[in-house]
Amino acid sequence: MLLDVPFVPTDDGVIEAMLNLGEVGPTDLLYDLGSGDGRILVAAARDRDTRGVGVEIDPLRIADAFDYAGHSRVEYLVDFVEESIFTADFSDATVVTLYLLDSINVQLRPRLLRDLSPGTRIISHAFDMGDWKADELLDFSGVKIYKWIVPAQVAGVWEWDSCDGTPYRVELQQKYQEITGRAWVADQTAELKNAKLYGASLELTIQQSGTTSASGFTLSFENKDIQSIVEDE
Repeated sequence: MLLDVPFVPTDDGVIEAMLNLGEVGPTDLLYDLGSGDGRILVAAARDRDTRGVGVEIDPLRIADAFDYAGHSRVEYLVDFVEESIFTADFSDATVVTLYLLDSINVQLRPRLLRDLSPGTRIISHAFDMGDWKADELLDFSGVKIYKWIVPAQVAGVWEWDSCDGTPYRVELQQKYQEITGRAWVADQTAELKNAKLYGASLELTIQQSGTTSASGFTLSFENKDIQSIVEDE
């Protein structure tokens, strides 16, 4: 079988560091894309009570993974699917782990951004995502481990009223989690001093022209709509 990525087992210490960086716990659903012999999923199930699904195209590795899960007595928490990582449905994941190649990660990137819910954590052993900069980067004994938080799609024009009825409007541009844009307060140009996107949460700091005070807002997004706005004190 011709594989896109050769099977190279992940060291136990690296697995633990990946799961720690991803803050993987019992409420998560972990997908391991290119799951090999299942060691990442088994470790998460055994040590953290995490449910998991492994996607692997090599049937021999799938068989090994099922045997390993049964031997570790976590077969009730994990499943393994024989399918290409490019066609498998992983949209219900809360965490995704990868040990692929830079080029494969870049090919997967559009689907990860489109199909995963905002706030989903992506953890990659050794390989990055091209121009999508990681939210966190861990150097573990000379091994790089990357973490991304899937960002909500917030580009566009958004309008709302503050607690005192003052109208606000922002026009945002987006490149992954990096946000730039312009702002208006009561139809007057204002300064967008800060814009920070973390998953489904967007923090904005807006300063009216001619003043030294600034207003802060936290906008929560779901399905490309604002779900809630909190005015920060």
